[in-house]
Parts: sequence; C-alpha cells; structure tokens
Amino acid sequence: MLSRTEALLLDLLVAKSERYGLELVAASKGKLKRGTVYVTLGRMEAKGLITSRLDESPQPTGGLPRRLYAPTAAGRQVLKAWESVAHYLKPAFAK
Repeated sequence: MLSRTEALLLDLLVAKSERYGLELVAASKGKLKRGTVYVTLGRMEAKGLITSRLDESPQPTGGLPRRLYAPTAAGRQVLKAWESVAHYLKPAFAK
C-alpha cells in the first residue's frame, strides 16, 4: 500500500527518472514539505521502491554531494498498480 506522499514521489521520479530531494519538493508545487520528504524517501528505499546514490559531480557552491533518488522496477510496478486501483475507485467516490 502506498501513501499519497509515496505515490506522488514515485510519480515525480518516474517522470524524470532521477532527482534529488529538494528538486522533488519544488516539482511537487507545494504538495511536499522539505521536513518530511527525506523521511519518506528513506522509508521508500527500505521498501525497495526507490534507490539512491551520491551525486559525484562537484557542487558549484562547494557543499556536500547531493543524494539522487530513482525508482526501481518494483517501484514502477507498484505505482502502476496503485494508479489502476485509484482510477477504478475514483468514480465510486465521486458519487
């Protein structure tokens, strides 16, 4: 079972295949908060829905390397199943 936040994160990751945490917050247009996104990403990685790696490219500001997140094949399948169920149930809730 996916939470709404997990489904949104997976959807954003599938759309661009690899993103870092603050990029996900910005892409969500206010739906994700900075304080919860990293906790959720950690939980999703533990479930096997996403993977992460440290970005090896140097930061122009000289800061720490960013962690990039990407969906796994299992994460893509779970999102597809979740979207199918949500699409099926949506008309019932609209009544």
